[in-house]
Amino acid sequence: MLIFTSSCIVLAPSAGFLGEATEELAIHTGPKVGGLLNATLGNTAEFIITIVALSQGKVELVKASITGSILGNLLLILGLSLFLGGLRHGFQRFDRTPAGVGASMMALAVIGLIVPTLFEVLREVQLGELDVFNTLVEDPALENLSLFLAVILIATYILSLIFTFQQPKRKPGGPSEVDDHSAEEESHQDKWSIPFSVGVLAISTLGIVFLSEFLVGAVEPVVASLGVSELFLGVIVIPLVGNVAKHIVGVQVAVKNKMDLSLAISLGSSMQIALFVAPFLVFIGLLFDRHMTLFFSIFEVAALFVSILLAALISVDGENNWLEGAQLLAVYLMIALGYLFTRIEGAEVILRTFGLG
Repeated sequence: MLIFTSSCIVLAPSAGFLGEATEELAIHTGPKVGGLLNATLGNTAEFIITIVALSQGKVELVKASITGSILGNLLLILGLSLFLGGLRHGFQRFDRTPAGVGASMMALAVIGLIVPTLFEVLREVQLGELDVFNTLVEDPALENLSLFLAVILIATYILSLIFTFQQPKRKPGGPSEVDDHSAEEESHQDKWSIPFSVGVLAISTLGIVFLSEFLVGAVEPVVASLGVSELFLGVIVIPLVGNVAKHIVGVQVAVKNKMDLSLAISLGSSMQIALFVAPFLVFIGLLFDRHMTLFFSIFEVAALFVSILLAALISVDGENNWLEGAQLLAVYLMIALGYLFTRIEGAEVILRTFGLG
């Protein structure tokens, strides 16, 4: 518990320094190259944690972390942004075109997860071996399907970057976080030099790799000690630790009434995880001889589908209020409780906390 908690505490500022170094490099390199840096390195901490977990054979933890990152961005962070921004400014408006593009790209990503999930579930039904909670199966057909789908998802992500770069320079809220960075440039101009930024980036990355080894290695004892499932840690705890810096920024800009940028952070980060990180991990798994596929549990796919649907409905009209933020937060809490109760011990923790059992 001490190792796990300490790793989480130190990982958060390490991820923050990594994000700050990326932003500084983005300022020096210009908006388009800077946007590419943000899109490429924006989820580096989360990416490193999942690679370490995959190298240790914790495939279910990797999948849970992917799901948790997307849910955290679309429901928790976007919900907090809309809620706090709405309380302060009432109705807030944003450009619904890029928000709609981001939502449609996320829907495409979920389709990329639904196809292998339905494929494998139907095969197991046909063979009479259905286990809806087990996604660790050895099926060559599923592995090949996941590889092809991974190529399609990554190619689509690259096309989204190209589409974004073709937009006018001042176009805010691009789907890959390539948006109007003028506010950040004003507040960070000449703060760090390029060599210093590269040095911070390298040191932060090495620190995250080092801490991730301890974090992932302590998962099993923590699961046994707390009585919660590995899925709960992967979906709720680990994504928050890896993305805390970006989450804070997303909420802060919403409170400042910059909803285009806030939506770009939430939707862009979610899209990068779904269209780039998740499929790329399929190929990384080949290096470690791990069977990482895009076969997620039905509960995970359903949670992702509902969150993306709700986020898309909110972004359709181009304006938001605090009630819509509260709705997103409510859905996040529902899903978090669902993961907590996947083990009976987790249910007992909740009941004892409220004096009900």
